Amino acid sequence: MKPNEKLNVEAILTDLEHYHPRRRGWTWRKPLPEQEMGPFVYKQTSQPLTHSIPLPAGKHFGGIDPQPDCVITSEIASGRFEDDLRRMRMAAWHGADHIMVIRTAGQSHFDGLIEGTPEGVGGVPISRKQVRATRKALDIIEDEVGRPINFHSYVSGVAGPEVAVLFAEEGVNGAHQDPQYNVLYRNVNMLRSFVDAAVAKQLMAFADIAQIDGAHNANATAREGWKVMPELLVQHAINSAYSVRVGMAKSNICLSTVPPTASPGPALRYDLPYAVALRELFSEYRMRAQMNTKYIDSDTREAIVTHTLNALISRLTSADIQSTITPDEGRNVPWHYNSISAVNTAKQALLALDGLLDVVELKQEGPLRERAREIKERAVLFMEEILAAGGYFAAVSQGFFVDSGQYPERNGDGIARDPQGGVGADTVAPRDPDYFAPVCAHFGYNNVPDSLTSPCDALGGCTLCHPEKIAYIDELDPEDNVTKRMEETKAARSADWLMPEVEWAGDGMINIQVFFPTDVRTAEAAALAMANRFGLTDCEVIHRQVMQPAEGTYLEVKGRVPFMVDPATLVIPEVVPLLSEEAIRQDIAARPLKVVAATIGEDEHSVGMREIIDIKHGGLEGFGVKCFYLGTSVPVQKVIDAAIEIDADAILVSTIITHADVHRLNMRRLHELCIEKGVRDKLLLVGGGTQVTNEIAVECGLDAGFGRGTKGHHVASFLVRERNKRIAQTNS
Repeated sequence: MKPNEKLNVEAILTDLEHYHPRRRGWTWRKPLPEQEMGPFVYKQTSQPLTHSIPLPAGKHFGGIDPQPDCVITSEIASGRFEDDLRRMRMAAWHGADHIMVIRTAGQSHFDGLIEGTPEGVGGVPISRKQVRATRKALDIIEDEVGRPINFHSYVSGVAGPEVAVLFAEEGVNGAHQDPQYNVLYRNVNMLRSFVDAAVAKQLMAFADIAQIDGAHNANATAREGWKVMPELLVQHAINSAYSVRVGMAKSNICLSTVPPTASPGPALRYDLPYAVALRELFSEYRMRAQMNTKYIDSDTREAIVTHTLNALISRLTSADIQSTITPDEGRNVPWHYNSISAVNTAKQALLALDGLLDVVELKQEGPLRERAREIKERAVLFMEEILAAGGYFAAVSQGFFVDSGQYPERNGDGIARDPQGGVGADTVAPRDPDYFAPVCAHFGYNNVPDSLTSPCDALGGCTLCHPEKIAYIDELDPEDNVTKRMEETKAARSADWLMPEVEWAGDGMINIQVFFPTDVRTAEAAALAMANRFGLTDCEVIHRQVMQPAEGTYLEVKGRVPFMVDPATLVIPEVVPLLSEEAIRQDIAARPLKVVAATIGEDEHSVGMREIIDIKHGGLEGFGVKCFYLGTSVPVQKVIDAAIEIDADAILVSTIITHADVHRLNMRRLHELCIEKGVRDKLLLVGGGTQVTNEIAVECGLDAGFGRGTKGHHVASFLVRERNKRIAQTNS
């Protein structure tokens, strides 16, 4: 697939009945320590990608896109798998290699197995078709980016064992599996949950599926999450030990760790000792560092800062997987560009902290180690009390877990379950002596005849060995299915029409940022009225923040655009290719070029202009241009006088300060004074600055304008080309 081609979802959905995954098992990144890339040598990076989108700042370093050494997760959660496929491609291009599709298999919400349903309980779909289409799409995407991509979902609820079979058959690479999650949060019968878990874990071990546990849900659920750290260690221990007993390799068991608190609390002082304690107790296991969601409301900036600090913990304690959470999780179904923002937050933070432990170290003495030791001691005492109470089932029945008191303190707000009750009670029966299951990866007693090498030999192979035996079930709902949904969005997905989208194809959703100088309630009403006046539908305020009770409120409003845009009606400026550097140098060597440069008006900013003209930054001087730099806060009159005095070919002016459209006023003044002095036709006038565009500059009378991202090469190419154009016109 070519980078400029859209993912062909229709082709992916074609002939799914005969598609089978090309590999099983989880894949870790290939570390490349001491990797040289651009001007840097990296300590904690991995194999680079074939195709990718670098971080925005990458353009300042030659467009480099180093990949951190740990796996990066992107959680995809639109609920429409045909649109999720495109989200996955975008995430992979930005560096995600762990795609967690949290709504493709929502079996934890079911009281029984539902197969073939396009949208199940609560809009959560589960079907073989969706899993298979996702894995097929990821096969294509991973060829494109040049790196294996892990596909992940959930093995939980009373449908867990059946879904584990599905995942083993369909090439799913990672899954959440923790019987305690079922017991505590879904009220699945305890015995049923642990029996199911043994079956599911056996299948996951067979298929080399990496396991992530669910302990982090305790600090997400408890009223005061930072107080349940001892319990988190206990839950990790129970699930890890159980997984090992079932036969799962420790290298595929990932402990899901979340920093328990967040700023404005003294987060690092609480979170780091917990992370240290966790890694000291479970050094043989993998660590999956999840970003915190408990304290996310609607401010994306706050979420990004929290997640960046979470990544600092990850680097200090060597996480194997850095899971990401979209910064808009607290206000809507995550939008696709926020999924990318989350991936970039992780990548940017991890790269910035590359080699951190080479320059700092965690103290071996003092509060850090004392607190870590205390957390471990409390956890050991917690486990001893569980044993004294009669074991895990008895402890749960007495509300030991998710109690917001710091152990051994108890607040009495823990989750209590009846060992004899819950979903699936009385559904576990002992196997008869002659029980025989003719399948591979089977857990527990199985009376396999001595004549068989493998149980499934009795059937000529099971579906795990012979995927062609799988009975493929397509979607069963004649109305709500992917074919119908894609037909409804056909116009939005075509090249003939354009519709904004953030969640699904053609959803038409946009976000408006607005400030009103009034109180929050009035501002909210005004924002909705404004959005309605714009013609938007389904308008909703998704974020509000008081700047000052009397002075004003900042809001974000989402709404749906009720129309499409015809690309044929758009006026798209032609892209003028840059002259080669050598061509520019040859032209200037033949006809020397002189420019006067200055930051004009009352602007003291000089960095941007210096980067355009200085040879050090690849500026005009490097092409042979003679530059006369006048400095900052230079009156427009003085700039013109200097150009006349030295017989310059061009004037370059820069302005960043733009209050009251100062940039427009100064550029227009430059043009008008040049006319007054009779030199306008002799001089090329170029404006630049953060708020300057070519359109604005031309509107103000200049010949060209350059904004963010401009390099000396861009300006030099324009000057040479435009000068030659004028010479040609004069000669003709």
